Amino acid sequence: MEAVRQTQKRYCTRAMTISILAALVLMLAGHKGIGKGLVLGTLFSVFNFILMGEALPLRLQRERGMTFALTLLSVCLRYILLATPVIVALKWGEIDLVGAVLGIFMVQIMILGDQIYQSFKH
Repeated sequence: MEAVRQTQKRYCTRAMTISILAALVLMLAGHKGIGKGLVLGTLFSVFNFILMGEALPLRLQRERGMTFALTLLSVCLRYILLATPVIVALKWGEIDLVGAVLGIFMVQIMILGDQIYQSFKH
């Protein structure tokens, strides 16, 4: 479980740091809505990644029927969680939809970028 937490910490920290820095640059360039959407989407992406890591041990220690129910519940909760920044962006005009969607994928982008970096490094 400690390895999962270290992985979560590494990727979530990178995602939030890059998101906040990019948002500051975007806001200084006059694109406040995209910057706000990016940070909002990244925040929910981080929550999603943490929820996945926390739910995994719960599913592994159960019998088959309970595992299916927990997996289904986890997926539904995560879909609702990831839909939230999209709904917020659609409801409030000051948050850009494209920024929110990019933010939702920020943790995955960090994981992919790290894998690409590691493959070129070796």
